[in-house]
Amino acid sequence: MTPEQASIETEKLCLLAPVIPVLVIDDASTAQPLAEALVAGGLPVLEVTLRTPAALAAITEMSKVEGGIVGAGTLLKPADVLAAKAAGARFGVSPGATDTLLQSCEEADMPLLPGAATSSEAMRLLERGYTVQKFFPAEANGGAPALKSIGAPIPQVRFCPTGGVSLKNAPQYLGLSNTLCVGGSWVAPKDLVAAGDWKAIEDLAREASQLAR
Repeated sequence: MTPEQASIETEKLCLLAPVIPVLVIDDASTAQPLAEALVAGGLPVLEVTLRTPAALAAITEMSKVEGGIVGAGTLLKPADVLAAKAAGARFGVSPGATDTLLQSCEEADMPLLPGAATSSEAMRLLERGYTVQKFFPAEANGGAPALKSIGAPIPQVRFCPTGGVSLKNAPQYLGLSNTLCVGGSWVAPKDLVAAGDWKAIEDLAREASQLAR
C-alpha cells in the first residue's frame, strides 16, 4: 500500500463521523459491548490504543461488531503493526512517524494515520505522500489556533487532531478547513465502562456524532 492509498483510506474513515473514539481498554470482556454502544450511537470508527495488555484481545472482540471499523492506536514499531493486523485491526494510528514504522505499515497494507506535531513533521509526511495526518498532542501544541496556522501554508494536508480534545473544544477544531474529524476519549469514560453503563456511552456517542463539521 502506497502512502497515497493509505491517505485515501484514512480520509474515508475520518469522514464517517466527526469523532473517532480513542479507547484505552483494561478488560477485553468490555470491548464488544463498548463497541456496540459506540456504533449504535453513530461512531463506527474506533481506535484501540496499544497501551494495555488487553488491547489486542479487545481489537479482536470489537472486530466482530457489525458496522464497526476497528483500528490500533499507539503503533510504535513494526511488531505493533503485525500484531495489530493479526488481531483484526483495519487501520493504524501513531503518535508520530518514523521511516521504519511507515515502511512497515506500507508493506503490511495497513492504512496509517501518522502523527505530526509541527510544520516540519507535516511537510515530511506530505513529501512521502501522506496527505491525511493526526495532529498530536493537539491541545498541548496550541490547540485549534495552532492547527489553523499550520493549515495556512500547508493546505494539502488534512488532520485528525487528538490529545486533549473534548466535547467543549471539538467544535473549534471541526470548524477548521484542514480538520476532517477529531479523536477523543470523552465518549467512553472509564467509570461508565467499569459500570457497564452502555446506554450512557451510547448517549455520549450520539451527542458526539451530531457535532457539525
